[in-house]
Amino acid sequence: MLNGSGFNGPPVTSETLPEFPNYSGLRRQHTVEYWMLASLLYNGTIEEVVRVIHPDLADVYFVPFFSSLSYDRYNHHGNDSESKFDDQLQAEIVDFLQKSKYWKRSAGRDHVIPMQHPNAFKHYREKVNAAIFVVADFGRPSPAVSNLRKDVVAPYGHVVESFEADNLSDPYVSRTTLLFFRGRTDRKAEGKDRKRLEKILSGQKDVVFEANEYSEEGVDASTKGMRSSKFCLDPAGDTPSSCRLFDAIVSHCVPVIVSDKIELPFEDDIDYIKFSIFFSREEAKKEGYILDQLRSISKTKWVEMWRYLKNITHHFEYQYPPKKGDAVNMIWRQVKHKLPAVKLAVHRNRRLKVPDWWR
Repeated sequence: MLNGSGFNGPPVTSETLPEFPNYSGLRRQHTVEYWMLASLLYNGTIEEVVRVIHPDLADVYFVPFFSSLSYDRYNHHGNDSESKFDDQLQAEIVDFLQKSKYWKRSAGRDHVIPMQHPNAFKHYREKVNAAIFVVADFGRPSPAVSNLRKDVVAPYGHVVESFEADNLSDPYVSRTTLLFFRGRTDRKAEGKDRKRLEKILSGQKDVVFEANEYSEEGVDASTKGMRSSKFCLDPAGDTPSSCRLFDAIVSHCVPVIVSDKIELPFEDDIDYIKFSIFFSREEAKKEGYILDQLRSISKTKWVEMWRYLKNITHHFEYQYPPKKGDAVNMIWRQVKHKLPAVKLAVHRNRRLKVPDWWR
């Protein structure tokens, strides 16, 4: 792959960049690698990042390996040879990086590697774990491999379309459903709570709780359901996070988050408590607790949260060309926030004779 075998086309530039494919499902959710690469190829001005041609001038180095797409493409079919091809790509990337003088110079600390799918790059993460990973959450890797101190949490690509015509004079009254959920209930880890939530919430007044597998028809139903609901339930999936949160945000449906270990994108810039409701797993399992709390929220408070949602939705939009304050700009801003710690570690390690003597 890295030596260009099998590829005879022109170099990818802003002029030759393929349009974002019409992906659905998981492939649409885990696409941060495309948008980050596209932002670096863009010829216009982008707020938070500037691509330089000479590597000696760079603050960070972006590794344009589509690790999530590679996992989705080669590991979901039960085909052992295809799975091995994904492993081979990971091995080639690691070999290439570890031979690079710029990787060696910092031990990879100033390299940025997208790994948004929880299983992306899964066999070789430990070999590059000093790098800045761009992830959805920290549900699968160990804290020694991926953690909030060094890594960046990025939003999923939302599956439902953004609600751009949400201009009703009384959105509180027009959204007739109190709480909405539609999706799979057969999940792993914290996601097992969905079965309990289904038992508690199904059939309750003003609640829509539908257990369904993914389908295009289901996306349409979710779009309509979220746009007609005041609150949207966002329980953990197989990992602490779920794409459903970002579907709710772009639908201006106040997210109701049930997850004890979720980490959220851009939280040093965005205060989620202003537009979201949080429940611990234990609180959510109490009969009637969630609905009692939601029904106690006044119209004035809900409208305040709805307005806040409308004002921050653009931070969760991936698009090309990139726009000020959109998701990819926010991600690069988060990378920039990591740089002081990266530079400190690099400079210290160059001069220390006894590494981390104070531990």
